[in-house]
Amino acid sequence: MRPTCALPAVAAGLLAGSLLAPITPGWTGGGAARAGAASAAIARQSFVAAAVRRAGPAVVTIDTERTVQVNGGGGMLPRGLLNDPLFRQFFGMPQGQQPSQRTERGQGSGFIFQADGLVLTNAHVVERSDRVTVGLQNGQRVEGKVVGIDSLTDLAVVRLLGGGAWPVAPLGNSDALQVGDWAIAVGNPFGLDNTVTLGIVSSLNRNAAKLGITDKRLDLIQTDAAINPGNSGGPLLNADGEVVGINTLVRSGPGAGLGFAIPINRARSIAGQLVSTGRASHPMIGVALDLARGSGGGAQVVAVQPGGPAERAGLQRGDVIVAAGGKAVRTPQQMIGAVEAHGIGRPLALTVNRQGSQITLQVVPGDLVPVRSR
Repeated sequence: MRPTCALPAVAAGLLAGSLLAPITPGWTGGGAARAGAASAAIARQSFVAAAVRRAGPAVVTIDTERTVQVNGGGGMLPRGLLNDPLFRQFFGMPQGQQPSQRTERGQGSGFIFQADGLVLTNAHVVERSDRVTVGLQNGQRVEGKVVGIDSLTDLAVVRLLGGGAWPVAPLGNSDALQVGDWAIAVGNPFGLDNTVTLGIVSSLNRNAAKLGITDKRLDLIQTDAAINPGNSGGPLLNADGEVVGINTLVRSGPGAGLGFAIPINRARSIAGQLVSTGRASHPMIGVALDLARGSGGGAQVVAVQPGGPAERAGLQRGDVIVAAGGKAVRTPQQMIGAVEAHGIGRPLALTVNRQGSQITLQVVPGDLVPVRSR
């Protein structure tokens, strides 16, 4: 069932405003005239404009620079050959020539989410950067320092260097989103500052793996609000101007026009870890899962990592996990979510169907991988 979403009052005013008679210049009709003029002014306003006024000052442009080594005159040849004096002499290459350098520049978006100058953005915007410069809506440009990066969820936190009364974007509750809710994307696509696009929430909990992104652990918000290169890291707002997601990717080619954002509740949790420790942890039990066939569903184990938590707990290939921590599991995504919510280092009770029998196992999740941090 597709939930309906109420039309904001100012948008309803826009519809009503089209029925207002024009006011003749020079005519004065007392209170009725003033009321009519006020209604017309309200009717011309948009809930989108109000939402952007609330969050827009905190939306930033992030410019990055990084230095890369370039093998001068060697094309794609291995550096070992280029450094070999006999090889260089045979091919008439100058002796002593050192690999040159070039500076690569990139650009993305972000938003200030704490008054002390913390900016939330995508990991792919700032990773491997040597220098980060943040541009504010008021024209101010500030050096930034990467606090932490979590490549698995494509999230990063940057700290603005120097004092200031930084504007802050209000954070909403992505768990309260419904399909059909308004979605407002704000960012700097193609370097065009302060661009706003409008759409709706098209779907929720889109698993990144189903989009062909196998190196991330994400369930995404899908929207038809236009998200283009340079929008990455910018906020996805609800009708109240609260950040409910972080714009992260858009599908190109066939099916273009599908945008995806990281839910802000997930981002808030990761950002807290990055700020406190510089890295994020990701609980795992060491299994590959598939949807179990049958009316009850469940997460079927199709592979077990040797020596991992699941193998130590006694899980076997072919087992179907139907509950975790006392809560029903009907899909692999629910099982992953249960492990994420449970955390690392504490026993998690699993109810497992094995060849027609139901058993209970205790598994202790471990950390997936050491995540790169800055």
